[in-house]
Amino acid sequence: MNIYKDYIKEIEERKTQGLHPKPIDSAELLSEIIAQIKDSGNADRTDSLKFFIYNTLPGTTSAAGVKAQFLKEIILGESVVEEITPDFAFELLSHMKGGKSIEVLLDLALGNDIAIAQQAADVLKTQVFLYEADTNRLKEAYNSGNAIAKEILESYAKAEFFTKLPEVAEEIKVVTYIAGEGDISTDLLSPGNQAHSRSDRELHGKCMITPEAQAEIKALQAQHPDASVMLIAEKGTMGVGSSRMSGVNNVALWTGKQASPYVPFVNIAPIVGGTNGISPIFLTTVDVTGGIGIDLKNWVKKVDENGNPVRNEAGEVILEEAYSVATGTVLTINTKEKKLYNGDQELIDLTKSFTPQKMEFIKAGGSYAIVFGKKLQTFAAQTLGIEAPVVFAPSKEISHEGQGLTAVEKIFNRNAVGTTPGKVLHAGSDVRVKVNIVGSQDTTGLMTSQELESMAATVISPTVDGAYQSGCHTASVWDKKAQANIPKLMKFMNDFGLITARDPKGEYHSMTDVIHKVLNDITVDEWAIIIGGDSHTRMSKGVAFGADSGTVALALATGEASMPIPESVKVTFKGEMKPHMDFRDVVHATQAQMLKQFGGENVFQGRIIEVHIGTLPADQAFTFTDWTAEMKAKASINISEDNTLIESLEIAKGRIQIMIDKGMDNHNKVLQGLIDKANKRIEEIRSGEKPALTPDANAKYYAEVVVDLDVIVEPMIADPDVNNEDVSKRYTHDTIRDLSYYGGEKKWILVS
Repeated sequence: MNIYKDYIKEIEERKTQGLHPKPIDSAELLSEIIAQIKDSGNADRTDSLKFFIYNTLPGTTSAAGVKAQFLKEIILGESVVEEITPDFAFELLSHMKGGKSIEVLLDLALGNDIAIAQQAADVLKTQVFLYEADTNRLKEAYNSGNAIAKEILESYAKAEFFTKLPEVAEEIKVVTYIAGEGDISTDLLSPGNQAHSRSDRELHGKCMITPEAQAEIKALQAQHPDASVMLIAEKGTMGVGSSRMSGVNNVALWTGKQASPYVPFVNIAPIVGGTNGISPIFLTTVDVTGGIGIDLKNWVKKVDENGNPVRNEAGEVILEEAYSVATGTVLTINTKEKKLYNGDQELIDLTKSFTPQKMEFIKAGGSYAIVFGKKLQTFAAQTLGIEAPVVFAPSKEISHEGQGLTAVEKIFNRNAVGTTPGKVLHAGSDVRVKVNIVGSQDTTGLMTSQELESMAATVISPTVDGAYQSGCHTASVWDKKAQANIPKLMKFMNDFGLITARDPKGEYHSMTDVIHKVLNDITVDEWAIIIGGDSHTRMSKGVAFGADSGTVALALATGEASMPIPESVKVTFKGEMKPHMDFRDVVHATQAQMLKQFGGENVFQGRIIEVHIGTLPADQAFTFTDWTAEMKAKASINISEDNTLIESLEIAKGRIQIMIDKGMDNHNKVLQGLIDKANKRIEEIRSGEKPALTPDANAKYYAEVVVDLDVIVEPMIADPDVNNEDVSKRYTHDTIRDLSYYGGEKKWILVS
């Protein structure tokens, strides 16, 4: 029994770090633990019971399969464990979410023991993570006249897995904690240099902010046991920078609530706020966990008697406090009125935080359950031959008659799933879309694999054109932790159906190209939607969204993503670029001129930047679109001319062929399929059947920015502005200056 002894040794080592036993994902270890449970005289039996009940990971981990099978034995009376009755065994199965637990529940529900079948059916009615193999079993049983199968399907058609959940509390009390002044990067919440520990949630949680901050949060919880701690970015935006689900997981671990008493260190329902709101990527991740994100607007521009902004000597707009959210302030969120209160004083409207869709996410404990639930309801209704009752809030569909479409609106309309047939949708519409290309980043990939396991997914959705698991970030720090983690990640993703940077079999040489560069190369259609686990997921073709590891997992498992159609800002250029200037200076100048044109307001934030430089081939266009991540844009689209797009697609084909020649294609011939798609798209353009994507002339934009190339006469510097007296303006990515600003006094390091 060396495995169990090794586990106990690891537990003792973790105790020295203030950690609990690591959750079990190994079938071999859990099998040994079960053997000890069956042995009534075993000295380790009591601890083994605790590990089995409270410390085993659910989903598709190998341990989950062993646990589900043992619970089945208990329910059938094949094994007797005094502490785990058949009723308790059913309860434990209900918390395992999917995978082998669903298989076991279906075995029992479709079995011959009527009493057991009914109990299993009652549990199945609460589950949503069913895949094709599971729904096929139900459908076959129903078609064979099985009454239990019919009962389960009727429950699914009514979406009772959702309707029977408790309603969202009308009032939620919060106590504020200012995590920092200015923009709060996800690196503060989940440091990049601790990426190796992200799959160990408790260990990784210890790196959030500082130990002092963690102690202060715990003190607030002790002082206000009836309130949730709301983490705040004072005078800034919460969650900027890299897309990290681990950041939200850490916030939830310290301030949220446990998702299940039988699943350790998986918390949900964090509440976060920012003076300037929440970064779009971060807010999506908050939705994944059933949390709440609030645009506090607690600092506003000071205006004069004519309504014009008041500026200081440096020409910057002066802010004044609208209301205080100082650490320790107790506030009340009213989810029915959609208002934020301090006592009886109304502070702000929270309509955007509590849309009908977001209320569903909160009620269900996260957005995954809603995505899978909707698909399950549709399947059940179709199988029964009935019309599904309207249970979920209808997706908001905004359509303006006579108004043209921006590029992103065209892409979303083409890729939309489940919308009103024939209805043209504009910005603000909530849309479920087909995803074409998916990328998983190596420092967040372990989290993605965990999410896939937790939602019981075993193979990539067949509707995804191509997916890639990178190895770029860990390649530069190939330490013992990376050497232990990354090969396991590559094998998991390769088995799942992704093209992997490292070959689990060791036959082809590792590819260390940056993830967004590879995704740019394998995108072969400007109408594509790309989801990537890196904030710099911005392509020169199609529209790409940086995403957290959970959204990446959902895209891989379902081939879909859900989001509102974003507003767009049109960027055009006039004049001529000076021959001594670098294109990067044009990129920087775009941001500087935009801020000047709009009085310091970043109109790019949270929107699509539609870039009109039609003659830029793939790599130069990528330089521009990649930088838009630093502009806090949600995404960007490059509008290409026909010949330029063909050139870019030929470049992509050549690079994909190199990957094939290296031996990176898989048994599904995904890479060859991408080349075939590129050839088809090239022929469509050349024949005039389908020219390169362009927006309509009468499309409506949030704003239009005209960049004057003639005034860009010296290098433009993106300055983190670390010495700004106003700490909230440091590291905001909004400071772009001409080189002459520094008067030759700033020190530079020339890197050749």
